[in-house]
Amino acid sequence: MEVIFKSMEERDIEATLALCNKCFDEFNDYEYAKKVYIETMNDSNNIYINGVLDGKIIAHAKLTIIKTIYTPMASYGILNHVCVDPDYRRHHIASYLLDVLFKIAKDNNCKEVVLWSKNFRTAAHACYKKYGFELVEAGFFSKEV
Repeated sequence: MEVIFKSMEERDIEATLALCNKCFDEFNDYEYAKKVYIETMNDSNNIYINGVLDGKIIAHAKLTIIKTIYTPMASYGILNHVCVDPDYRRHHIASYLLDVLFKIAKDNNCKEVVLWSKNFRTAAHACYKKYGFELVEAGFFSKEV
């Protein structure tokens, strides 16, 4: 099984959203996604990667590079929407996707990569731990604007 990992293109938005909707049981609006993608597609700090097998998008993640002026923190990456189509799991595709993302992070001088994952995604947590992520004992705070 040879999955090709590539930058998401505008023509991939609909299939990418369908995958995310399937994996995360969420509804992503196509018009909104297209608008944001077009606004950010030339921003080298917003990186969308898709895994493609036989022309079908079966994996996806977004990496955001955060550059800071703070020496201890330096630059770091935030991952979100890391997913593999349930029909293609257990083939190490997520690990290969993370390899691609970590190479990009390294090329951008990131000190670390962080992600957050909802509690119900226990299989994803096992994958992250196996890949070398550590669960940080910290609170994740959120407030709607």
